[in-house]
Amino acid sequence: MPQNHDTAAFPVSLSRWLLAAGLLSLLLRFWIAVTFPVTGDEAFFYWWGVYPDWGYSDHPPMVGWLIALMRATLGDSLWSIRLPIVLLPLALGAALWWALKPAGKVRAAWAVLFFWLAPLNWLNTLITTDTPLIFWSALSVAALMRAERRAQLDRAAWGLYALSGFFLGCAFLSKYFSVVLGFTYFVYFVLYRRDRLAGFALLVLCALPGPAINIAYNMSHGWSNIMFNVYNRNEDAVFEWRKPLTYIGMMVYLITPVAVWMAFRYRQALVATARSQRLLACLVVVPLLFFALLSAKKVIGLHWVLSFYPFGFAFLAFALPADRLKACAKGLAVFAGLHVLVVAGLYMTSLDTWRSTKLYPQIIRSYKTAEMLQQVTAPGVVLMGEAYTPASIFGFERRQYMPVFGVGKFHARQDDMLVDFSLYQGKTVRIIVADKPRLEEFAPYFESVRELAFEQNGVPFYAVEGKGFNYPAYREGVLGVAFKRYFNIPTWLPMTGCPFCERYCGQARCPR
Repeated sequence: MPQNHDTAAFPVSLSRWLLAAGLLSLLLRFWIAVTFPVTGDEAFFYWWGVYPDWGYSDHPPMVGWLIALMRATLGDSLWSIRLPIVLLPLALGAALWWALKPAGKVRAAWAVLFFWLAPLNWLNTLITTDTPLIFWSALSVAALMRAERRAQLDRAAWGLYALSGFFLGCAFLSKYFSVVLGFTYFVYFVLYRRDRLAGFALLVLCALPGPAINIAYNMSHGWSNIMFNVYNRNEDAVFEWRKPLTYIGMMVYLITPVAVWMAFRYRQALVATARSQRLLACLVVVPLLFFALLSAKKVIGLHWVLSFYPFGFAFLAFALPADRLKACAKGLAVFAGLHVLVVAGLYMTSLDTWRSTKLYPQIIRSYKTAEMLQQVTAPGVVLMGEAYTPASIFGFERRQYMPVFGVGKFHARQDDMLVDFSLYQGKTVRIIVADKPRLEEFAPYFESVRELAFEQNGVPFYAVEGKGFNYPAYREGVLGVAFKRYFNIPTWLPMTGCPFCERYCGQARCPR
């Protein structure tokens, strides 16, 4: 590995930049965290923290464990649940500094500053599965970078390789995208560090408990993660030009136009840095190419690439000429400032400002959730939602899990794990729906149905009240369709259990 080439004194102005960026962005994130209403994804993940498990319907368990920890230590509030993502950029900055300072303290500081000035780190306050993924991925990379700077495979180096692997296993228990990080490590060691393959082997060995836990969970839960991530969500994976073009546009935005221009202008410096900072270069190039190939058939979500996000700014900080670092930081600060102004403008609006927009019904549902529920709730009546987003938001407000009535989609099938619809046999159910319902779609599953109409801040919404819930009919007409659509589990996958199948047919694997 290259030796420390950074001999410049640590600028006082850089320290001030770091303090200002770190503190101001922290204050803004915290403000947004305590004032912005819960989103559907967050409300859905909240229940993973209420019912901690070794896994969940869509993803491995880490975000559920994190939310459970926050609820147990700081209380059951939205700000406590969001606190990890509020603090995450500070933790990532510390990890970057620790990883990169042996290569040059001043450049490492610029890397942290560039990353902190990225607009996403000023605005993102939503707790998701990506929150622990980014954290554990950054720690894994930091430990590996420190291991790679050890001249000899001594005890400290072995410990760092083991630690990197352990963190990679934790990342795997956060989200399957950690596999891309593991693949990046593989490419790096095969191309550049075949003399350290023993260290890579130890890293892999120490990462294996994460996949082992996930495999055990999937075997006992109908391979729900595999069905979601490999089969059900990829049925429409076909090539469209808009998908790779969207990926390119998204990456330009995420990297920021300023950083993209600097990278293009000093591309020769980037190439030279790639030769001296090979691990850092791999952490940028390999994921970019991987997601570029994937974008041919899949729409790459903004959050997909975030676990590699810090390293692009670090790569730029080590590549730019010294006299251009401040100019880059100023450009990033201006770009971030524009986002802050937009957020300030949004907070100066009122609900009526949005009345004429398509988003207005969703905004009312988010800001007036309690008032809507007050209208719909009745003694002895079971409330359900029409989809996971409204059901999760309403359930979060009530702090009572709300089932989804109907077949649903491949996303967020936690009902399959938690809800036994046979318990509602004969009961009165109200299904909250956004649009005027077609009662004939609900009639087969109740003795009688009627439409209830409500209004909140000028937004009409409805509920279907069904009396005498007929579970056998629901099992046949709804659960049976869900089974055929979402539980086509390959026969070669061994199973020890499946909560949905066990309730549906009394077996771990229902006959097709």
